[in-house]
Amino acid sequence: MHQEGHAETKAEDTLLIQRAISRDADAFGKLYDMYVDRVYRHLYYRVGNVADAEDLTQQVFLKAWQAIDRYRKTASPFVAWLMTISHNLVVDFYRTKKDKTYLEAEVTTGDSASSPEQVTEARYVQQQLRRAVLQLHGEQQQVVLLRFIEGFEFKEIASLLGKSEGAIRVILHRALARLRQILEKEKEQC
Repeated sequence: MHQEGHAETKAEDTLLIQRAISRDADAFGKLYDMYVDRVYRHLYYRVGNVADAEDLTQQVFLKAWQAIDRYRKTASPFVAWLMTISHNLVVDFYRTKKDKTYLEAEVTTGDSASSPEQVTEARYVQQQLRRAVLQLHGEQQQVVLLRFIEGFEFKEIASLLGKSEGAIRVILHRALARLRQILEKEKEQC
């Protein structure tokens, strides 16, 4: 039953994408509704600021609408195409900003039932992990975010980055080893 629902969603996506390519604004609006949260979450994790993430999210969808006729399903899934646009915008964002204040951005937790101490500790751990992830080089950082923040499968990441699944697994393995080194070094400094 789960597979059938997944196939229905893919068929619905395909139909919406075809309609959007034909400049059907309603179909593109439905695609926006389906993917805006995922794109926003990815961008927020990368820039750490609500206003910037919201602005970049709107830019992603504006660029997607402008270029929708160039989207090819055979190249990569639609959400992967959106993530490529997101990645390029983040690169441009930091190229123009030329500072590293995003490393100190606050990450919020959604668990209001926790004690203040637990919330503070969780925020500290999230910030520590986020700083470590942002120290990875571009490709490693992108694979970690796509796999663990966005939940992409190895096959989807491989398609998105134009690499084999094996190469993606190697990149992820090296990224996790590097993260471990970064976090251990930070722990020693405390």
